[in-house]
Amino acid sequence: MAITPTRSIWKDGKFIPFKQATTHVLSHAIHYGSSWFEGIRAYHTANGTAIFRLADHMKRFHQSLKVYRTTLPHSVDELSTAAVALLQRNELSQAYIRPFAFRGFGNMGVYPQNNPLEVYIATWEWGAYLGDLAAEMGVDVCVSSWDRITPNSLPSISKAAGNYMNSQLVKMEAIENGYAEGICLDTYGNVAEGSGENIFLVMDGEIITPPSASSLLPGITRDTVCVLADALGYRVREQNIPRAQLYTADEMFMTGTAVEITPVRSVDRIAVGKGKVGPVTRKIQKAFAQVTVEGNDPYGWLTFVPSSKTSPKASSQTKQLNRKK
Repeated sequence: MAITPTRSIWKDGKFIPFKQATTHVLSHAIHYGSSWFEGIRAYHTANGTAIFRLADHMKRFHQSLKVYRTTLPHSVDELSTAAVALLQRNELSQAYIRPFAFRGFGNMGVYPQNNPLEVYIATWEWGAYLGDLAAEMGVDVCVSSWDRITPNSLPSISKAAGNYMNSQLVKMEAIENGYAEGICLDTYGNVAEGSGENIFLVMDGEIITPPSASSLLPGITRDTVCVLADALGYRVREQNIPRAQLYTADEMFMTGTAVEITPVRSVDRIAVGKGKVGPVTRKIQKAFAQVTVEGNDPYGWLTFVPSSKTSPKASSQTKQLNRKK
């Protein structure tokens, strides 16, 4: 999906014009992959524009760099405030927000710590990641021939750009074979995740998902589903999921900032359940929409973006940010 240029991008405390957000071709990140990022959504809710779980994403951003012995020079509150201000400046009522950090121009060599760290936040309009009908109709996926990276080679708990070379292989293979997405297995043959999504199965009224030890990124939407499912009275359990269990599930869905909650209707051309979106998945989707569409936020997940055109209700996160501006 093409990116429509916006007015500004945030760089280390300053707003710069979109076209001036450039980097040198000899930057460390380009040659050695030393880059980290987050993906966050802002929704146009019934109560105004709101960013979903903003502080939680910025905390994970910090944690991703810490794994690589690197410290972000901007606090969670500073980054959160910058994201709100950037949305206002770019006049976006719903958007994808991309904070990212990378090692820039300096020394040339694998050792990264002598290269400067650059931190940016960009925003743009972004629609449904897997197509406009994915949430309603479900998608067809395959089990990839590419395994997920092993936990003691590249840490999947860090949202590092280099991890997504593995994801690119998975995604390309799936698309070229007529599927919307591919599912990776871990080094032991158990289900890990999609190229950029966490996986949930529904079996006999119980919801199961792979554990963090299965070389996956513990997603914030994944955590959201666990909270919503519990509130709906469903038990959510982490367990190892062998490949064959994908074919016997009653329902299946994927989660992530980009895909939100997307049902899966078939795996390797074998129907999941009846090949339609199941009732448990629908209830989870509805509960998610009550927050992101209706703006009903009992969990304090929404940070509303002040606008002269709206009078949004402030959530607990918004109040905290406003006190520190």
